[in-house]
Amino acid sequence: MVKIVKFGGSSLADAHQFKKVGDIIKSDPDRRFVVPSAPGKRFKDDIKVTDLLYKAYNAESEQEFECTFDTIKDRYQSIIDELNLSVDLTAEFEIIKKNFQDQISEEYAASRGEYLNGILLANYLGFEFVDPATCIFIDEHGNYDDKKTDPILSKKLNEVENCVIPGFYGCCSEDPTKIRTFSRGGSDVTGSIVAKCGQVKLYENWTDVSGFLVADPRIVKNPEVIGTITYKELRELSYMGASVLHENAVFPIRSQGIPIVIKNTNKPEDAGTLIVESTVHKPNHIITGISGKQGFATIMIEKDMMNDEIGFGRKVLQVIEEAGLSYEHTPSGIDTMNVIVELNSFIEHEQEILANLHRAVEPDSIELESDLALIAIVGRGMKDGRGVAAKVFTALANKKINVKMIDQGSSELNIIVGVKNIHFNEAIRAIYNTFIEQE
Repeated sequence: MVKIVKFGGSSLADAHQFKKVGDIIKSDPDRRFVVPSAPGKRFKDDIKVTDLLYKAYNAESEQEFECTFDTIKDRYQSIIDELNLSVDLTAEFEIIKKNFQDQISEEYAASRGEYLNGILLANYLGFEFVDPATCIFIDEHGNYDDKKTDPILSKKLNEVENCVIPGFYGCCSEDPTKIRTFSRGGSDVTGSIVAKCGQVKLYENWTDVSGFLVADPRIVKNPEVIGTITYKELRELSYMGASVLHENAVFPIRSQGIPIVIKNTNKPEDAGTLIVESTVHKPNHIITGISGKQGFATIMIEKDMMNDEIGFGRKVLQVIEEAGLSYEHTPSGIDTMNVIVELNSFIEHEQEILANLHRAVEPDSIELESDLALIAIVGRGMKDGRGVAAKVFTALANKKINVKMIDQGSSELNIIVGVKNIHFNEAIRAIYNTFIEQE
């Protein structure tokens, strides 16, 4: 069973972590394709290599550039020295330095962390190094170009026994110097693309946590690990802030039915979380997970007989669209329509949007409310569970938290509640206690 293994930045931050990764890969000959990230933080106040690369590229003085660039070189040299690798990055750094000075592109600069780490890991493992700039194509909008990528990458992966292919970047043409990157966290996307084109049976995503947690551990103390989660549930939770796996990572392989397992590099014996297309495996609880975001605003539009006015909703959303904003939810009543938008984006266009709404739909009134947080309660078990929404309301009422809005998807997979930002953490803890600890 061919497997792809992707390792995050914390898993490859230094030589000690490299050894852990090497032991994991060598323990299973089926782990043939490896996708590394750039070196992450070695300790709390450390700086990720990708951040150092951005800093060097945008340095305001020669002294700042040289100092930062030397720091980057030292990070890699320490790995080489401690692992006794037979590789010399001198020539690579000369090329990178010239391209930085020529300001070739910020995306090129950001990608060099993965590129150099890939060279080192390939040398350490004795695997072939494959530069994604030669086989992964990203269009002008930063999206994976499957039509160009799939035949070339599939052919390459079929030709190699084992390889290391860095994450996060590709190119936008046949010219490998024209580097494009996915959004940050995009190494997960690369892993998914390699899984698809390599026709693997399992995509192992190794990080510094033992799976996908039911809730944010910064809010809930020692939350449970989710054993099995579906792609749909993952998408809902990731969109609302859960960050173990890049939210776009599932798309290239979802149609292929390839499962993903989230594992802990520092605790490889832990079972982790299995992510699948669908399953008959019953969840441990009615809900699978809880996640949320703060910093939203509500636009409440009120107009008598609104429901009889054809095209009312379309006109409202067109005003939002013309301002260049997306919306999160539109909970509505008979004579009211609420549009929830990201606060900081809305503030820039606030008065323009209000004026255009008055012109477009002639409302009786428009009320604005800020400082709203959205919390998603997600779970495939909710479809067959009774009184889920009632339990949510009760949990929040017991903590004297007022629900500003509620929205349930037609799939019965999730419930979104809105509360004041000040109640965000307490609300998540209350919901967790009700559905996880008290069940």
